[in-house]
Amino acid sequence: MKILLAPAETKKDGGNQTPLQLKEFQIKPISLYEDYVTSRSQEELSTWFGLKKLTEVQKYQTTIQDKPTLKAIQRYTGVAYEAIGYEKLTIQAKNYCDKNILIFSNLFGVLKADDCIPNYKFKQGQILPTLDTIKYFKECLKPYLDEILKDQEILDLRAGFYDKFYKIPYPYITMKFLKDGKVVSHWAKHYRGEIVKIMAKNNISSLGELMNFNISNLSLVEIQKQKNKTTIIYNIK
Repeated sequence: MKILLAPAETKKDGGNQTPLQLKEFQIKPISLYEDYVTSRSQEELSTWFGLKKLTEVQKYQTTIQDKPTLKAIQRYTGVAYEAIGYEKLTIQAKNYCDKNILIFSNLFGVLKADDCIPNYKFKQGQILPTLDTIKYFKECLKPYLDEILKDQEILDLRAGFYDKFYKIPYPYITMKFLKDGKVVSHWAKHYRGEIVKIMAKNNISSLGELMNFNISNLSLVEIQKQKNKTTIIYNIK
């Protein structure tokens, strides 16, 4: 079982885990990112980071190689990650997350949930001045992820932006959430996290098992199939 997630713009600071260890496909973008953020003025980076306070800019203007790290699933603090509530899970449920979750990143490409990363700033959709990260990761991630996802059941809960990084070549399931007949964004993030939490707490080993669970405040509307993609559509009560 593999669960694909998007990252979050908001992140927890600090950390107490091992120093940053990069996979081969992460070395180039991280090196270019480091060169850029350590060589530009605070004013330039203020625009690039999308931060108004120069004191905030200063926090991200240093190398990330020596910063304290946390597991990726602990570092991100957006709506979905709050719903997962990793810190409050049992050891067994945490191990489930560590083993099964893959988090896509605009800077790191893809991370396993227990990959340790520092706090950093790099907006979704941002590209490095000398590297189109979307194109780069699309080429680099395919052989890496094709091998990881081979023979796995796959639940794709990524935001649509990260489809550009990797097109899944195997059968997979995704989910859509409606409220009053309209697709919702904020609540979709929340329920993606809720579903991951249910899977972790119950050690779900197949998507068939998941479908047997009654998920609070969700009702099944429809299941759509198109080629290797199955979309489960829920209505938020």
